[in-house]
Amino acid sequence: MTQAHQQTLNDAPLSNADYLRDILRAPVYEVAIVSPLQDMPRISQRLGNTIQLKREDRQPVHSFKLRGAYNMMAQLTEDQKKAGVIAASAGNHAQGVAMSGQKLGINATIVMPRTTPDIKVSGVRGFGGNVVLHGNNFDEAKAKAIELADEHGYTFVAPFDHPSIIAGQGTIGLELLQQNGHLDYIFLPVGGGGIAAGVSVIVKQLMPHITVIGVEAEDSACLKAAMDAGEPVTLDNVGTFADGVAVKRIGDETFRVCQQHLDAIITVSSDEICAAMKDIFEDTRAISEPSGALSLAGLKRYGELHQLKGKNMAAILSGANLNFHTLRYVSERAELGEKREGLLAVTIPERTGAFLEFCQILGGRAVTEFNYRYSDDALANIFVGVRLMNGQQELDGIIADLRQGGYDVEDLSDDEMAKVHVRYMIGGRPAKAMKERLYSFEFPEYPGALIRFLETLGTHWNISIFNYRNHGADYGRVLCGFELEEKDLLSFTAHLRELGYSWKDETENPSYRFFLAKQ
Repeated sequence: MTQAHQQTLNDAPLSNADYLRDILRAPVYEVAIVSPLQDMPRISQRLGNTIQLKREDRQPVHSFKLRGAYNMMAQLTEDQKKAGVIAASAGNHAQGVAMSGQKLGINATIVMPRTTPDIKVSGVRGFGGNVVLHGNNFDEAKAKAIELADEHGYTFVAPFDHPSIIAGQGTIGLELLQQNGHLDYIFLPVGGGGIAAGVSVIVKQLMPHITVIGVEAEDSACLKAAMDAGEPVTLDNVGTFADGVAVKRIGDETFRVCQQHLDAIITVSSDEICAAMKDIFEDTRAISEPSGALSLAGLKRYGELHQLKGKNMAAILSGANLNFHTLRYVSERAELGEKREGLLAVTIPERTGAFLEFCQILGGRAVTEFNYRYSDDALANIFVGVRLMNGQQELDGIIADLRQGGYDVEDLSDDEMAKVHVRYMIGGRPAKAMKERLYSFEFPEYPGALIRFLETLGTHWNISIFNYRNHGADYGRVLCGFELEEKDLLSFTAHLRELGYSWKDETENPSYRFFLAKQ
């Protein structure tokens, strides 16, 4: 870590009054705008609360990250500015640092993982940033950035865990209070904790009656893990869909401030994030990135859990830098996240009229998906999507009616493997009995990833299933089956560790046993 950055973190922690002072005098408006707080009439009417959206996607870099980066860089000494700065980022922080460097005349180098989509690399270069592509993930890029900082004397601009970054993001809180002094709830996205710390520290000093909630993605809830442990901890793995908040460890300073000022933390699923992205589009015609819709997804879940009505609530649209192809995934999953669709695996008799009888039990509800392939002369296994009007309660009723009608039913609406892979692979059973085990993987999207996989695993064991899907993220989703004897498992597991990709044993997954495994 660079000397300048380490010295700041080793100083005595800033008091609440210090943060208030630094937020009030942060020079962010030399480059950022006062983002609008926009009404959301459709979702407000649906949920029975007044809901507003803070449009940080309207910043010049389409993200709030510009505020913190500029605030820190503007306060560097002349010698530090002459030496230049460096950052590690795969997205919004990179563009914030690059644009701040352009505005301040500071040479900015950004180390980005080789997996970073071209649209983000081009965005950084468009602001005059010097891009260094290194490593296959953020941690490897960050290590390289710190190495280059030490080698060349650059100042490392942290993405979140620095008092100046926190204060810069805190200007959002000041604007919120000026734009609507009657808020009851503010919901803040949490990745590394910069925006949550900055906004909560000023809101709780000026209007402590406002309830401030941090929102995390279920598969990257590093703040919740830290709260449970009483100190920052490192998650083993994080999900990559909401990549803007895919952080394994909350910052030390951001944790200290969030622990003191947040009233609660709530987590949401990827499907709920997709539903919130759809809500944002329908009310504002803005296209949010997944992490940008995180706080609205948390607002919806928190309001439902606590049966809130008649409240003034604000969420942050924190960014809109996304790969366009991500929208394919969002479109597929938004209805599930809103509980407007249910996915079922159902066994029906293999005879004429059976499907009609099945649909009659559904009571005229729209069937959104029906996948089937002949299995045997007696029974057929089908994958069915059903349109819902009344959420989980309605789906539970459908399942009860089907079981009463003599059908074997499995609810797959929350089964990630079924939604990502199996729905596109229905009917694929092996023609012979085999000792098969099933694994899901996340492949980094860089040249040679598949070759490395095959060289590590495919030359030792027969691959019996292979399904790959990518939705514009930095990682592709892979489902792969192997013929494995019990004696092979120890060696196979060793090869998995050598491969280094994130993996999960899916052999006991019900959708696999229902549709793909040999019976």
